[in-house]
Amino acid sequence: MNEPSDKRGIIVGLFILIGISILIAGILIIGNLHETFKQKMKVNVLFEDVNGLQVGNNVWFSGVKIGTVNNMEFYGKAQVKVTFKIETKVQPYIRKDAKVKISNDGLIGNKILVIYGGTPTAGEVQEDDTLSTGKTFSSEEMMNTLQDNNNNLKSITGDFKIISKKLINGEGTIGKLLKDSSVYSNIDNATKSLQQASAKAQQLIASLSTFSSGLNKKGTLANQLVTDTVVFNSMKSSVLQLQQIADTASVFISDLKHAGNNPKSSIGILLHDEESGAHLKATIKNLESSSQKLDEDLAAAQHSFLLRKYFKKKEKSETK
Repeated sequence: MNEPSDKRGIIVGLFILIGISILIAGILIIGNLHETFKQKMKVNVLFEDVNGLQVGNNVWFSGVKIGTVNNMEFYGKAQVKVTFKIETKVQPYIRKDAKVKISNDGLIGNKILVIYGGTPTAGEVQEDDTLSTGKTFSSEEMMNTLQDNNNNLKSITGDFKIISKKLINGEGTIGKLLKDSSVYSNIDNATKSLQQASAKAQQLIASLSTFSSGLNKKGTLANQLVTDTVVFNSMKSSVLQLQQIADTASVFISDLKHAGNNPKSSIGILLHDEESGAHLKATIKNLESSSQKLDEDLAAAQHSFLLRKYFKKKEKSETK
């Protein structure tokens, strides 16, 4: 009679044990208590302000959860010493000069610790090491930054409102351009003048192009001047001869000037000696009077009966 009762108790005990095991496993899975059995190491960090960080918040490294915050206590005058535990398997990847900052798990999520940075030359982090802190942007600082940006945007909007009002009222260069038709007319005329100048410049360029093409056209004077060495040499010879003539004339004028300045030379005597000049004038007058008398004598000879016949024959022959 007792054997069935014993079996029933054993079965009930087994069911209770299985249920307790399932309950413990569920609690461990739901509460992540299975991480309690992982090997961890303790690391410290000192903050001036923890910004709402609490015990139990997660610790992240390169986007991976590697531990949790274990303890927080005041340290020194006004600092907070935060102790957190991380898995020992990530120890080779975290350096002694790595930094820790407080961040948010999402936009409005819980506070978390983020480990970042570090150089390969620094050693691995060790048990109970203290890492340095990095720059942490709190929600209050973000709100202050947004407020500053809003103030700047408000100032810019106010300035733009003033500028647009001045434009509507026709103030300033752009306002006058929008409101004053004469300014537009002046600009339009200036544009037309620039277009005309551009057209003239194009014509000049076309003329230069035609002239340059004429230099390459055989038979033209420009082409001969550029390409024909005979014409060039002839022009060069002519220029040299003109240069020689100019040099000779310059020497002649220089000699003439020198002789004129010398009172002993013939020209100098004529230019400077008044007596010689008077004699020369008398001689010229005598020659003129002698020439006149000679003409009169020739006229008288033509009427002479001895030479009259000769001059008549000469006049007839000239007439024929």
